[in-house]
Amino acid sequence: MSFAAPVFLAALAVIPLALLAYVAARRRSRRFAVRFTGVATLAPLVRQASRWRRLVPLALFLAALGALALALARPQATVAVPREQATVVLVTDVSRSMLADDVEPSRLDASREAARSLVDGLPDEALIGVVAFSEEPHTIEPPTEDRGEIEETIDSLAADGGTGTGEALVAALRLVDGRGERKVPAAVVLLSDGKVTIGRDPLPVAAAARRLGVPIHTVALGTESAVIRTPDGSLLAVPPDPETMAEIAERSGGRSFEVDDGDELSKIYEDLGSRVATRKEEREITAAFAAGGIVLLLVAAGIGLRTTARLP
Repeated sequence: MSFAAPVFLAALAVIPLALLAYVAARRRSRRFAVRFTGVATLAPLVRQASRWRRLVPLALFLAALGALALALARPQATVAVPREQATVVLVTDVSRSMLADDVEPSRLDASREAARSLVDGLPDEALIGVVAFSEEPHTIEPPTEDRGEIEETIDSLAADGGTGTGEALVAALRLVDGRGERKVPAAVVLLSDGKVTIGRDPLPVAAAARRLGVPIHTVALGTESAVIRTPDGSLLAVPPDPETMAEIAERSGGRSFEVDDGDELSKIYEDLGSRVATRKEEREITAAFAAGGIVLLLVAAGIGLRTTARLP
């Protein structure tokens, strides 16, 4: 929680002052108390208030003062609010290594299913784009509200070639940057086994994304034991590179995940769907503190009058 006018927090000093005034008043009342010789006779006629009944109104009164003092400082809370027409670009690796079946039924099929989950989880107002890449970006779908078009693009993807992640991220940022003069919230979701084999280094691109305010959430897919069969029939090891994927996410301000199971991948994408659809915003909550302070004052006054026939 933060405060728009923190200088008014000095008003909290009224709490110890009020407590000192209460203690002084109690001592003064004892000092000038009238002494009766027939106390034993009068005692049954006087209703005795327990100690907690005397202290509860005081505690509520002091809490009310604190709440009203905080209200003067205009408290603010960070809340998640819906993004207005957020733009999300799915960057999907379709290099030959995505044919590995260490994630059932294959890395590529698992990524297709997960991408559909993300599309379904985003709000209808969100714009979704697609960049599919191998050695270079070859399928680029500009951000659109047409879910059917996006799903057709995802279903048509086929795997072949090397992995040029850096060029694909550049293409994704161009899609986001080309959204016009009005800046809208945007995010990139990169799914890849992570092993860059060609093209530019993706890490400087991730740093540029951070400057643009576009986080890149990464999902590293696959296991160390994965292999694929090459055109000549030999087996080729295709382990993932989660370290590079994590570095891309960190440099861009996004989040990174490691998964080796298709079902878990779908859950992660569903989680990302909820994250890219909201943004953090400071909201003033002065009214809540002011209302709370007034309620506490009324309760303190009610208990005080009922117990001792006087205000705290």
